[in-house]
Amino acid sequence: MREGQFNVRVTTLIRLCATLALAASGNAYSQRIERIDPPSWWIGFDSSEVELLVHGKGVADLTPEIRYAGVALRSSTRLASPNYLFLKLDVSSSAQPGRVPITLRRNGRAVATYDYPLLARAAGSRTRQGFNSADAIYLITPDRFANGDSANDRVAGSLDRVDRTAGGARHGGDLEGVRRALPYIAGLGFTQIWLNPVLENAQPAYSYHGYAITDAYKVDPRYGSNEQLRALSMEARQKGIGLISDVVTNHIGARHWWMSDLPSPDWINVADSKRFTNHMHTTVQDPYAAPADRLGYTSGWFDTSMPDLNQRQPQLANYLIQNTLWWIEYAGLSGLRVDTYSYSDRDFMAAFSGRIMREYPNFNIVGEEWHNDPSIVAYWQRGKANADGYVSNLPSLMDFPLESTLLEALLEPEANKGFRKLYERLSTDFVYANPSNLVVFADNHDIDRLYTRLKRDPALFRMAMVAVATLRGIPQLYYGTEVLLANTRLNDDGDKRQDFPGGWSGDKVNGFSGEGLTAEQRDAQDFVRTLFTWRRGAAAVHSGRLRHYTPEKDSYVYFRQLGTQTVMVVLNKSSQPVTLDLERFREQLPRGAQARNVLTNTEQVLEQTLTVAPRSATILDLRVPATP
Repeated sequence: MREGQFNVRVTTLIRLCATLALAASGNAYSQRIERIDPPSWWIGFDSSEVELLVHGKGVADLTPEIRYAGVALRSSTRLASPNYLFLKLDVSSSAQPGRVPITLRRNGRAVATYDYPLLARAAGSRTRQGFNSADAIYLITPDRFANGDSANDRVAGSLDRVDRTAGGARHGGDLEGVRRALPYIAGLGFTQIWLNPVLENAQPAYSYHGYAITDAYKVDPRYGSNEQLRALSMEARQKGIGLISDVVTNHIGARHWWMSDLPSPDWINVADSKRFTNHMHTTVQDPYAAPADRLGYTSGWFDTSMPDLNQRQPQLANYLIQNTLWWIEYAGLSGLRVDTYSYSDRDFMAAFSGRIMREYPNFNIVGEEWHNDPSIVAYWQRGKANADGYVSNLPSLMDFPLESTLLEALLEPEANKGFRKLYERLSTDFVYANPSNLVVFADNHDIDRLYTRLKRDPALFRMAMVAVATLRGIPQLYYGTEVLLANTRLNDDGDKRQDFPGGWSGDKVNGFSGEGLTAEQRDAQDFVRTLFTWRRGAAAVHSGRLRHYTPEKDSYVYFRQLGTQTVMVVLNKSSQPVTLDLERFREQLPRGAQARNVLTNTEQVLEQTLTVAPRSATILDLRVPATP
């Protein structure tokens, strides 16, 4: 029997059917189970163990019993709060889908039962393909992208307001808005969508960004429902687009449902003092760091609205890992982006990533280590031989060192290094275990808009886009970058995360249809569409060897080569045309090679020289014999 045959709206049903009270000897006493997390589980994981959090008043005093073929109760654990019971189950591969009755007894009498859904995994779930260098990622802040359903703008119990004029308030974007935009995103050439967190943030202010989660098993109703997220993932997949979920293991929202009754005090770091993190990323690797400073980095709070989680607590560690597995399986995810990766306990993060990759061997996880030193970032990548012996299981990281260097290279005159900085940054790729699996980007939701930082220069914008699309790694574009969204207030989060034009009824400018865009914006959008549509079929850019040449004449030249396909890229910052002597590149470029200019769709033959336009980006797609 397949999951769909249960016709289960899993989380909604579980919350509603939270327990049948049984009377004993005419006594009207009843016991209520408030919730069980995870709300369902699947047969056939590599690890047969799952630990259920059972929550309800006084449940810690009850004795659990499970009788279901293929499912065994291995242990039950009580913590400080009397209102939690943790049940470890062993789910055999021979078990059949169905509802597992969990009975809770007091003095031998059954006082509550709970039918727990046990499901069959979808065909091919374990071997699903995660995102890789053949993909291009489109990053969306859902509240600011498109309002597809205005009926969910305000929901009962919301503590924060909807006000499109306020940068820190809700604006009304939702999952339906993303769903309607799928043809637009696919038409731009993107094959993955990374959503900033869409789980419940029932906070009194600044809840729109999604990083202060108050229920890890529930989509925020202002975005939609769990079922809508799963439907979005399925529809996106039909259009050739995977869905990457933003995961937060380091902290929760201050109004998380746990916070009024913690299972045990040690679930939260420094709960009483609320000491803030020192943000010193280097303390994790620093051989001379004081232990107190290391602890001050990983155990401090971000602010008073984000309690810091203690992943060294075993039940909490299991909870976080299982929650992530549940969403991958339930929503059919193709990848994860893990927020503030290095702020969490590093041994836990190795276990977290290792478990996920063991269950999904072809999957991908990208971690955020916001530091501009490649050696600090490289520490966290799987396969890196670290001096302190730390073994990471994280496949990918956000390439913050390249992001900051690309900006400097584009803005600085060549006399001050310019492109040499980019050349030298790439030359340090030897510190990474797998530089081709880094996520390359020019801006995101946490930094000022690219067009703002490039001083609204269209030529530099085109160079940045070409670099992101053609250098090694997995390219990521922030929503609205393609229509030159720019923030006017620097370091203002609300302005960085402004509304996508056309995402709301009544918008005078519509980036989806092109109505009302300036000529400059339309040119940029067409440029991005041409670039990333071509990239989808450019195998040499996906996985070919990168060969670059030291910058000369205000220009930077590099090649991507795989088999018979060679791609030549020229970035020229000079205000004058630059003529390149092609003899310098004969290792990659045989004389008389036929080339197609990807961005102008014109053909040319490369003989002795190549002249490129002032302040331009050029991509030449060549078909030449393979080189040894």
